[in-house]
Amino acid sequence: MLDSATLDRITAQVATAQAAPHTMPKLTEVYPGLDVEDGYAVQDRLLARWLDEGRELIGLKAGLTSKAKMEQMGVSEPSFGILMRDTLDPEGSIIPTQCLIHPRVEAEIAFVMKDELGGPEVSIDQVLDATDFVQPAIEILDSRFEKFKFDLPSVIADNGSSARFVMGGRPRRARNVDLRTIGMVMELNGEIVAMASSGAVLGHPARSIQMLVAWLHGRGRTLPAGSIVLTGGATAAIAVKPDDAVIVRYQDMGEISVRFG
Repeated sequence: MLDSATLDRITAQVATAQAAPHTMPKLTEVYPGLDVEDGYAVQDRLLARWLDEGRELIGLKAGLTSKAKMEQMGVSEPSFGILMRDTLDPEGSIIPTQCLIHPRVEAEIAFVMKDELGGPEVSIDQVLDATDFVQPAIEILDSRFEKFKFDLPSVIADNGSSARFVMGGRPRRARNVDLRTIGMVMELNGEIVAMASSGAVLGHPARSIQMLVAWLHGRGRTLPAGSIVLTGGATAAIAVKPDDAVIVRYQDMGEISVRFG
């Protein structure tokens, strides 16, 4: 791993790029020794910094949850990031694009946990039993890297390109829907731009939470009760710009919309 002073310097660079916002070079170009664990060490420092600023941790997110994305990045499990309460926008919001650099949207299934989950291995049944409800979500991604070019350690340090997210539609009890086969249709300005099934996320979005809990266990942590978990994009990430309107329709779970200003 990189030394603590270097990790602190990277953290300050990422935090500034996210807050301003502005682009930065791919981190491994500037710090060739940066690896995946360093990326997560930067995340830990970002979280500590944000908590000191009075922000609140509300949950976690998974990325790289499709087989194609895993193969592209040469990994066998998702990457993970953190969600802060002040990045959750109401359904129907107008998202200001002046606060974003490369905004893209993905359709996801969010889990809201009623019970704490921990341990080296949990079953899908245990995940479902610990879930309060599932709900449609749109994640708004925004890589801070120049020309949207990054590698795995860099994107982890950038908190998985997390920017904002919206939850809406019709919440459902996890056992009252078939989470492997929920159809999703994304429209951009009235035109269909993406279609997917929830099974695109590791065959079942609860598998993202299985992997998340195991990853947390390896770091001496658990998934707290009350957490929101974004399980990863089922659709492709679609670029958006000012005046765009996005609607995602979910089979048996209603629809969710957001506009960009």
